[in-house]
Amino acid sequence: MKRYLWILLVAAGLLLAVAAPTAKPPGDAPPLGLPPIPYAADNPQTPEKIALGDQLFHDKRFSKTGEVSCASCHNADNAFTDSPLSVSEGIDKLTGTRNAPTVINAVYFRTMFWDGRSPSLEDQALHPFVNPVEMGLDDHQPILDVVRTDPSYTEQFRQVFDKTGEAITMGEVTQAIAAFERTQVAGNSPFDRWFYGGEQDALDEAAKRGYEIFINQGRCVSCHRIEQTQALFTDNRFHNVGVGINDIQDDVPELAGEFLEAEATLSEVDVKVLSDKRTSELGRFAVTREFDGLGAFKTPTLRNVALTAPYMHDGSQATLRDVVVHYNNGGVTEADDPVNDFLSGGIRPLNLTEEQIDDLVAFMEALTSPEYAHLAQAAGE
Repeated sequence: MKRYLWILLVAAGLLLAVAAPTAKPPGDAPPLGLPPIPYAADNPQTPEKIALGDQLFHDKRFSKTGEVSCASCHNADNAFTDSPLSVSEGIDKLTGTRNAPTVINAVYFRTMFWDGRSPSLEDQALHPFVNPVEMGLDDHQPILDVVRTDPSYTEQFRQVFDKTGEAITMGEVTQAIAAFERTQVAGNSPFDRWFYGGEQDALDEAAKRGYEIFINQGRCVSCHRIEQTQALFTDNRFHNVGVGINDIQDDVPELAGEFLEAEATLSEVDVKVLSDKRTSELGRFAVTREFDGLGAFKTPTLRNVALTAPYMHDGSQATLRDVVVHYNNGGVTEADDPVNDFLSGGIRPLNLTEEQIDDLVAFMEALTSPEYAHLAQAAGE
């Protein structure tokens, strides 16, 4: 009876989703398991703008060496990440401090980057171009020089934005990139078909047991949310889960003090967190200057998570099993490691058995969308 009630609620939710003002046009509802897509009112979607954004996203001329594009770190063939790299590589093989998060379903994120320092996809697109360890430009002028003169771009910008020459700004560039990124939406996983679609055979028994652990003993659902009609598998909030900051906790008072005194701008923070490992581990604190953000990073979505190893903001956990063991130990890699003083309150030992850990991993592997299932199959070969 409970399952049928869920299905009725889902059906009602999907009908509302189609009619909602922020949803896709009629007949183009979001995939099973996802809410209506929150399009930006000041950046309406059009097929032409999406195509332009796709081209910009893949253009390597927008880096200092002509060898790096947005797609270098967010590759569709790796579920829009640069898996299996722990941290991303920019120009001249320079490495930063952060693992590349997926673009898939980023349209649902309230903030961008692991520390949430960017409020929108449009704003986020500005920063990698001029970060010295990413695309390395001194400023955005080389990008504007290309889009204002390259015939393949000039006609598209005229068609999409009714602008040519000097009238084209980075505002239009980032709007187009964001429009393309908003099309990367994926649900309809085996979990969705089982939970929201009522297909009892969509999940195997191990994954079903893993789901029960996910919502009960494992308490994963506290941050990786599952709702009655949809599941983003993130709360869009920031938590210290004992990764990264554990290694520098003795230095935190000094680092935090220095950071407060420096009064860095967000642009300076953008550079600092990718070029200085210790500053990177300050997490959300580097953005808000609030001490409850020390070592806290954004909850990532778990959709398609089986395809995006390694894990955590620094790529320090090689496998999903490693991640579960970390949480099972109460926020430490080894069971006898000291717990950091800033650990979020809900992180404590889970007392899962080896079989339960395997089942929990099986559940997360069932969150892969069908359009990316071939990547999971290739990884297993």
